[in-house]
Amino acid sequence: MFNKAFLTDVAERAISTAIQAWAAAFAVPGPSIIDSVKIGAVAGLVSIAKAVSASKVGDDSASICRVSEQ
Repeated sequence: MFNKAFLTDVAERAISTAIQAWAAAFAVPGPSIIDSVKIGAVAGLVSIAKAVSASKVGDDSASICRVSEQ
């Protein structure tokens, strides 16, 4: 499960999710920059948890769906 391809996939998903969540939180009025960073960090951690749990349901990737290569 924790091979190089899986870890690369998880890292890419977690980083992009964290940046997207930070940007969304930063764009709306209210949260401070620090709060926006915290929101992004939590979203990244949730993404990692989802990827690990999805690897037990789908194939060996971070996706919850089974992808057949034909």
